[in-house]
Amino acid sequence: MDQNIINEIRSKVDIVDVVSSYLPLTQKGKNFFGVCPFHDDTNPSMSVSRELQIYRCFSCGASGNVFHFVMNYEHVSFKEALRILANRAGVEIKGLKLTETKNPLTPYYEIYDLANKFYQNNLSTTLGKKAKEYLSLRSVDEALIKEFEIGLSLKDTSTLTRLLEEKGYDAKTLRLLGLMSDHHDTYINRIMFPLWDLEGRPIGFSGRIYDDSNTNKYLNTKETPLFKKGQLLYHYHIAREEVRVKKQVVVMEGFMDVIRASSIGIKNTVALMGTAMTDEQAKLIARLSKEIVLCFDGDEAGIHANLVNGEHFQKMGIQVKVLPLSDDYDPDTFILKEGAEKFKNLLENAMHYNDYKIMRLKQTVNFHSEEEVATYINAVLQETVKLNDPIHEEITLKHLAKECDISYNTLEKRFQELKSASVTREEKVPILPKPKKTPTHKDKYSRATLAILYYLLVSDRMVQKYEREGILFPDENARFLASEILYFKRKYGIIKVADFYTYLTDKDNLSKLTSEVLSQELPEKITEQEMDDYFGVIREYNKNREIKRLQKMIKEEMDPMEKARLAEKIKGLRIGEC
Repeated sequence: MDQNIINEIRSKVDIVDVVSSYLPLTQKGKNFFGVCPFHDDTNPSMSVSRELQIYRCFSCGASGNVFHFVMNYEHVSFKEALRILANRAGVEIKGLKLTETKNPLTPYYEIYDLANKFYQNNLSTTLGKKAKEYLSLRSVDEALIKEFEIGLSLKDTSTLTRLLEEKGYDAKTLRLLGLMSDHHDTYINRIMFPLWDLEGRPIGFSGRIYDDSNTNKYLNTKETPLFKKGQLLYHYHIAREEVRVKKQVVVMEGFMDVIRASSIGIKNTVALMGTAMTDEQAKLIARLSKEIVLCFDGDEAGIHANLVNGEHFQKMGIQVKVLPLSDDYDPDTFILKEGAEKFKNLLENAMHYNDYKIMRLKQTVNFHSEEEVATYINAVLQETVKLNDPIHEEITLKHLAKECDISYNTLEKRFQELKSASVTREEKVPILPKPKKTPTHKDKYSRATLAILYYLLVSDRMVQKYEREGILFPDENARFLASEILYFKRKYGIIKVADFYTYLTDKDNLSKLTSEVLSQELPEKITEQEMDDYFGVIREYNKNREIKRLQKMIKEEMDPMEKARLAEKIKGLRIGEC
């Protein structure tokens, strides 16, 4: 592939736009910051530079240009990332042949894709008439059926397994994937809702009865090599783009809630498929947006989920709101019975999590008991401390004073005491030492090497001096990188860091070294004296290394004359004659 075409594609896509299509970014100064998707990150530690068109995580060290980001995020090859970004840039690539990496799970994905298409086709036949009537009664129209790929498993107990076995898939594999039980289909006479992975591939099903069958209402896919419930979010692959636009993600309990919300134009939604949220799901949600609205069912389990999950997200530094439902409503039934506009209004005016928590506390208080009222007041004040918003704090205190018929000054005094105690506790939390990094550039020689490499990338004067002086770096990778920089410079005339990253795509060790070089906080310009100083440090290193080599030779040498010659050479090195 022509490097010029690669550079053209890279130049036509802005890395900030590309990265922000995958996860939220916040601008701070010249750069943009977000939660790094390449390690267990909760605080934004990844910086994206529009000026240099590169990204770097200050925590795990992940770095590169837009191609590297897509490769690592999508888990695809360079050629596939090139194709994705070429499509985005509107650049046609001729003669690009993609070499597919063999994935042992590929047959499993193919099986689920066939099963999903089979179920969808069933619903469109005369055998799907009653199921469609049921869906229509539930206000699921043709558009929703198509959007969410809803299908139907038939009364015939072996239709799917026969089809898949005819395609060459064995019964053992079908049982492993949860599509076959004993000697028949797992799903029989149910409306089928596909469950997708984060990339939008069907990897499981939830089958719902639609007649008077005396069996479980829902039957869900068991854990399989593809389907890990705790690592997935329903609708994630669709919601990702919607959340980027709306800057907010709505978290629900079940897939029918998401489908119903989508029917009224609310598509920035994901579902946990239950109320118990795993750490993996929490991290996925946090990567989507820094503003989350919890919208669980109005029953006790849903209320508990709002409180527990809201607390979890708050500790992650995320702005949490709650859309409270009453009368044991879930979002699906609320929208059907109360209407789209009422739900949208509730969503627009979702409660701050702390206000929701205070509301729930109030509902458990016997206001005729002074002891319970005092406990309630202290609990509300503890929650108010967490707000860290003076206006919100004052409104809450005034409301509490009126509600409990107590002096505002008394509340404010107690609030300040709790706030001071909270600050003191935070100050007393021991700061654990950071893990020691490998000492790759602690000595002055390594620091000088990195500085010279940095200025080779950004300064023509340094390139000229390096070629004129002909110094030898102590580290082999540094020598290789310098050589590549000079070659790139001679060939293309100018070095754009983002394009140079692409040039190093198949040279991992040099890419990592380039990231280390660029992570230095060095001034943009360098003086002649500073260049001389850096070069002097490298020469000093080489001189000391040569002296040690000669000293070792003296110890091993038996001939007195040769020993004298070596000693004289060492003397010359020390006084600068060699």
